[in-house]
Amino acid sequence: MYRSYLMIPANKQKFLDKLLYLSCDVAMINLEDGISNKQEARELLYQNFANTKLSSKAIFNVVRINDINTEDGILDIKLVNKIKPNAVRIAKIRSTDDIKKALQLINKDIQIHLSIETKQIFSSISALRIDPRITTLYLGILDLLESFDIPQEILSINNPTIDYILSKFLIDSKIASLYPVSFMFQQHKDTNQFELWCKYLKNMGYTATSCISPTQVQIANQIFQIDQALIKKAQYIKDAFEKNICNDTSGFVDDKYGFIDEPIYKNALNILRNAKEGKI
Repeated sequence: MYRSYLMIPANKQKFLDKLLYLSCDVAMINLEDGISNKQEARELLYQNFANTKLSSKAIFNVVRINDINTEDGILDIKLVNKIKPNAVRIAKIRSTDDIKKALQLINKDIQIHLSIETKQIFSSISALRIDPRITTLYLGILDLLESFDIPQEILSINNPTIDYILSKFLIDSKIASLYPVSFMFQQHKDTNQFELWCKYLKNMGYTATSCISPTQVQIANQIFQIDQALIKKAQYIKDAFEKNICNDTSGFVDDKYGFIDEPIYKNALNILRNAKEGKI
C-alpha cells in the first residue's frame, strides 16, 4: 500500500543519503521543478544509483523528469534508462502523443507515472491507460490552476472548484484503473492544515498523497493506514450474507448492521479485495 510519496531533490547529497532510511512508501526523486543545475543533478543521481544500494530498490523509487519535449527531458530519460528506478514520473503531459513518445523512449522494465497539471490532459484522464506500464497519476494542482488561469489562492477545503477538480481526478483515475495520488501541500510547517487535508481527502476516497517533508509522511501514513475496523465489518457482512443466501434470502435485517442485501455484500467484497491488495 503506497500512502506517502515524498519529494526528494536529486541535487542534494544529504537528502539522497537518507533514501534507504525513509518512512515514506515512495521516494519521489526530483529532477524537474526547483532543480537549477539539472545536469549536475543527473550526474549526482547516477553516481548514487551506480555506487550504492539504491539500485537494490529497498524503497520504491520514482524519478520525476522534465517535459519530454525538451532537451532536459530527453537527457533525463537517458539517465533513467541507465539507473532503472521502479518508475518515471513525466511532467507537463499534454496529449496521448506525449505518453506514446515516453513509452517508446523509456526502458520497458520501468513503470510510467504521469503528472496531471495541464488543462489539455485534464479532460482525458479516463483514457490515459493506453499501456499496462502506465500505473499512477499525480495531481499537480497548482500548475493545473495556472493552466486554467484560475488563482491558486482558491486552494482550500470545501471550495467547490477545488472539490470538482479533486473529484474528477479521483473518479476518472479509477475509471482508467490508475492509482490517483493527491497534490502536494506546500506549506510544510503547517502540519495542522495538512492533517485536515489528508482527512478530507480520505473522506473523498483518496488513499495516497504527495509529501514535502518527513513530518508530512508521518501524518499521511497514519491517516491513510489500513482501516482494520472497516475490514472487520466487511468480513462480518460477507459471512452473514453468504450464510443467509444459502437459505434463499438475499436481503435481511441484521442485528448489528441493519439491512444487508446484495449491493452491500458486493461493497464488502470490494473492501476485502482492496485490503488484500493493499489499496486501503
